Amino acid sequence: MKFFIAHLATETNTFAAAPTGWGAFEEVGIFHGDASVREPEGAGAFLHFLRGLIEADGNEVVESLCTLAQPAGRTVRAVYEALRDEILADLRAALPVDAVQLLLHGAMAADGYDDCEGDLAARIRALVGPDVPIGLELDLHCHFTELMQRSADVIVAFKEYPHIDTDERGRELYRLLVATAAGRVKPVTAVFDCKMAGLWHTTREPMQGFVRRMQAAEREPGVLSVSLGHGFPWGDVPQAGAKLWVVSDNDPALARAVADRLGAEFWALRERIGAQPIGIDEALDGTWAGQGPVVLADIADNPGGGAAGDSTFILRRLVERGIGDVALGALWDPGAIHICKSAGVGAQLALRIGGKCGPASGQPVDLRVSVRAIVENHSQRALGTRERLGDCVWVEAANGLHILLASIRTQTYGADAFTGAGITLADKSFVVVKSTQHFHAEFAPLARKVLYVSTPGAMNFDFAAIPYALRSPDYWPRVAAPHGAGI
Repeated sequence: MKFFIAHLATETNTFAAAPTGWGAFEEVGIFHGDASVREPEGAGAFLHFLRGLIEADGNEVVESLCTLAQPAGRTVRAVYEALRDEILADLRAALPVDAVQLLLHGAMAADGYDDCEGDLAARIRALVGPDVPIGLELDLHCHFTELMQRSADVIVAFKEYPHIDTDERGRELYRLLVATAAGRVKPVTAVFDCKMAGLWHTTREPMQGFVRRMQAAEREPGVLSVSLGHGFPWGDVPQAGAKLWVVSDNDPALARAVADRLGAEFWALRERIGAQPIGIDEALDGTWAGQGPVVLADIADNPGGGAAGDSTFILRRLVERGIGDVALGALWDPGAIHICKSAGVGAQLALRIGGKCGPASGQPVDLRVSVRAIVENHSQRALGTRERLGDCVWVEAANGLHILLASIRTQTYGADAFTGAGITLADKSFVVVKSTQHFHAEFAPLARKVLYVSTPGAMNFDFAAIPYALRSPDYWPRVAAPHGAGI
């Protein structure tokens, strides 16, 4: 059996001013059929895993493009079309194939394309014909669309946020594609539109329990897979929003019944599952029992959601209040890094930090700092892979305020973003991370308390007030009862 595999992903914040261009993909890496070999612990980690899975079964692998970019605005049209067309050209050269398995995001939009994943899947279907199974693995912050559903045989989304189950879902999808290609199953899908916008962490109840109920439903006879696409709230596209879908073995009625049941259960949890952010001063004023630092998530300035990663709202308040023994990062500021690298380790200088990218970044903060370390080509653990931070600098200001500056815009995933640069964490009163939730996997075990802090950043957590133009305004929490009286 011959499998064609590829990985193309970015999450589009349609409200972000900066487009996603070639530089955003090149920063992570663009690999032309060799990512699984050249970057097996980095960008190519999933394709390396998938290749091993397929070849262990004695099957053949044709590996195509692998690239991803940090979330930002819409991808430049020519960039998306070039990446898409490379995958299509590779597939055309590989034909005939027995199955196609892709790791995509599900919330990628480009100039002229509201649904890049659906567009790609439809073009693949046109190439391989109706009988070759196509499988898509999506980030749970995807927009599940009708074009995706029509074009693919099986679509599976991550269940966990943080996304710690990428490989697990890839294995699930691979097994379903093998069974489909062999004629042992015939996948059919039913979708429940939850008509909700929000951000829901699976690290706490009741979302933990809901994930377990989805997994339990997958053990019911005839049910092949259950996914909940949370949607990406900052993606204004026509089919945005949370959707739950069920894949059954040639039983549309079963798929519909299970999707409706679980969709209604998820809807019933809506008032209890949202994040509860607090203000900066409330976080700094609190008395939190336990060992280790209090971890503050700067949720509105998460580069993983399209923000710049250089906002100064929390940093400024720490300075104004004279709070010390703090680690903060990774703050994106290539200019400050250039100055510090020129000055060298041990230098003391006046440094203007952050606040470079517009109103959502706040005003720059001027500090007297010591350059404590310069780390070239730094990286961090990131949910089982390595994520590049570029050249990084650790600077220390008064009162033991330790700031990690990064030259590549990315969210803080791993504790080694700090410790790899020499910044200790256990002795800090606060650790401030530029992330919304993916930090949780590594930082929660170190923390006395994890707090989600609201700032005037680029990501608006008032979901009822996001100024959508393309998606329907008929969603909760903007509308109390978007389903009417029928749910």
